[in-house]
This record gives sequence, C-alpha cells and structure tokens, in this order.
Amino acid sequence: MPRGKAQARRSSGSERIFEDGTRRLWSAGRTATPRGSDAIVFTCLSDSREAVRAVVLEGELPLTEAGAEQLRSLLEVAPRLGRL
Repeated sequence: MPRGKAQARRSSGSERIFEDGTRRLWSAGRTATPRGSDAIVFTCLSDSREAVRAVVLEGELPLTEAGAEQLRSLLEVAPRLGRL
C-alpha cells in the first residue's frame, strides 16, 4: 500500500456470510467511510465477476444480529462499486 493513502479497515469477526436470492454466497462486512459513518461492504464469494457493493448504514445494525433477509435487502439497494 502506498504511503499517504488511508485504507478502511474491517473489525475482526465482524463479517457475515449469507446467500442471495440466486444462492450465491456473499460476505457482508462493516467498515468506516472517509467521513466517519458506518457502511456495509458486500463481496460475492461464489462469483468473483460480481462487483463489490456497499451501502451506508442509517442507524445501528450489529452484523451478528442481522438476519439473512435483512442482509439480502441491503444487498439489493447497495450500488456496485467501480473504478474512479
């Protein structure tokens, strides 16, 4: 990693694995945005061609307590991340 660039870090143990509606496996992990708010980053584990997605959280959502349906709903509204 080049010096001078900050990289968001995920807390250890704060990731959840779940299936979407088409049975692909996704990882959901909490991270901090550059502005200090919380976000969830979704990474598809079963299909690396799927773009990473992220959504900023409004309110508190402990991933350990989030149900699969709740994570699927957030995944559906999370925009795909791409190169700038």
